[in-house]
Amino acid sequence: MSNEYERERDEADENLPDQRGRERLAAPVKRSGMFGTGDTGDTSGFGGLQVRGRTLAASRRPFSTPDDPRTADFDRVADDLEAGLGDMAGAVERVEVARGEITFHVRREALLEIARVLRDDPALRYELCTGVVGVHFPEQEGRELHAIYHFRSITHNSEIRVATTCPDSDPHVPSIVSVYPTNDWHEREAWDFFGIIFDGHPALTRIQMPDDWHGHPQRKDYPLGGIPVEYRGATVPPPDERRSYQ
Repeated sequence: MSNEYERERDEADENLPDQRGRERLAAPVKRSGMFGTGDTGDTSGFGGLQVRGRTLAASRRPFSTPDDPRTADFDRVADDLEAGLGDMAGAVERVEVARGEITFHVRREALLEIARVLRDDPALRYELCTGVVGVHFPEQEGRELHAIYHFRSITHNSEIRVATTCPDSDPHVPSIVSVYPTNDWHEREAWDFFGIIFDGHPALTRIQMPDDWHGHPQRKDYPLGGIPVEYRGATVPPPDERRSYQ
């Protein structure tokens, strides 16, 4: 029975790229062009680019792959996290395994408690959070902003990723500085560049941009700006305002 199961899984894995490719091509087009140009076109060479929507990736058990030693601990970690959360296990919305890495996608309201369990549960013992990064997906309505955390267990020699989302209209995520104090500056950077508000942070101020800077420059909807050229007062306009040669 186990051999039959492994054969079916291997066949499914072999056909996965083709299946994902067909799903991607069948998805609706969310955006055209590289810089969101309108009537003016653009001269970047990416004017015909089509960005399609995609379904949320979710992996099925077993999360470990015999051919990839990096995944050997994934099922054990998933089981221990589920056991540690108890009644809150439903806070993990889905699990994604890709390129030898595992990501737990969780609801934002449960993030702080999940961080405590990851640190304090003896079966997990993720002593380090090596930071949080922001990502902006304007086309993902209701979950445009992503906060992604990386955790490291020295005790168990294990690394995982935890991701949560919030909408543009309510860009709030609980701060985990009370659990992992070294996340202080990382959360400030994610706020500075992406506008994610980390509730409970001790001093959520800009860390890279000037204090009086307007906006969050790594968001996809941030103006691209032009480049001043010192030649008879000429300037190079932003890509979405350039003249079209089509």
